[in-house]
Amino acid sequence: MIIHRTSFFLGMFFPAFNLFAHHSFSATFNGDVITELEGVVTEVRWRNPHITFELKTMGSNGEEVFWDMESHSLSIMRRMDLAEPIIGVGDNVRVAGNPAHRDDLRAVFVQNILLPSGEEWVFGFGASPTALRWSDRLVGTNDKWFATEGEVFEPEKGIFRVWSTALSSGGGSLRNRSYPLTESAQAAVARFDPAGGSILANCAPKGMPYLMTQPYPMEFVEQTDRVLLRIEEYDSVRTIYMADALPAEEPPPSLLGYSVGHWENDTLVVHTSRVSYPHFNESGVPQSEATEFVEYITASDDASRLDYKIVVTDPNTFSEPVVLQKSWVWLSGVSVEPYNCLVSD
Repeated sequence: MIIHRTSFFLGMFFPAFNLFAHHSFSATFNGDVITELEGVVTEVRWRNPHITFELKTMGSNGEEVFWDMESHSLSIMRRMDLAEPIIGVGDNVRVAGNPAHRDDLRAVFVQNILLPSGEEWVFGFGASPTALRWSDRLVGTNDKWFATEGEVFEPEKGIFRVWSTALSSGGGSLRNRSYPLTESAQAAVARFDPAGGSILANCAPKGMPYLMTQPYPMEFVEQTDRVLLRIEEYDSVRTIYMADALPAEEPPPSLLGYSVGHWENDTLVVHTSRVSYPHFNESGVPQSEATEFVEYITASDDASRLDYKIVVTDPNTFSEPVVLQKSWVWLSGVSVEPYNCLVSD
């Protein structure tokens, strides 16, 4: 059954979408409205980059209507203590989410699911039990996903641990409201088609610096002559060569570029160049191979928080250097899991 109740979106969830987009949310779904549906689950794909399922509803004339349901990633569900599917084929559920702009798509980006058990799954930027629509019982937990403070454990490890994005503290975006674009960069943004851009394709690996916007766990690993940064999204690994042990030859340009690091007291400073990735972000801001980055990575004294700043210089795109900042927290029980991204059928 379709519940014909569409309400104006209050903005609780919308800021989170740019953090998790593998394709453009705004190009496909209407973030200003919420639609409710009720029906039977006919298919479930519980995987990265997005969990998806099919919902069979009954139309106004008694005909069966099938809807494509999409939501956040398996990685996000795992962080909410929901590693196993919370829905199965044959379940009768209610959902609330953002409908597609095109009526013929019959697609919804789901934010709430009322389960047959009477429990409700909620995802939102700042979600809590107060965001429940139909139930007073929340399935899973938002404690780790929206943690604002990190835990303290073995501070002597410094940066060398697994870090989780601190979304609720405002540290998760790594984005500025505007950028000092050159004329050619402004023209490129104007031409950009988010619906067809390869940067937004499912399972297409990201390059620097866009990769650092990802919200999933990451881990710094210290080796003899280098530091590895293992990032859950797309099973990515950045290699940071330490300045006193550089390779004999600079590697060719690549998505993640050539990174050289050194320590300034307790701050790891990383210089990156030779990046072949053509996009600065998901909004169509271009990036040339003249781009250079300087990153400043510092753990707090008790190693509960990681502060990150990156300075981007690209004379072909920006009229002046761009500074972006982000933070992570350390949370017990979090690890970098295999991403195992699969393109939707």
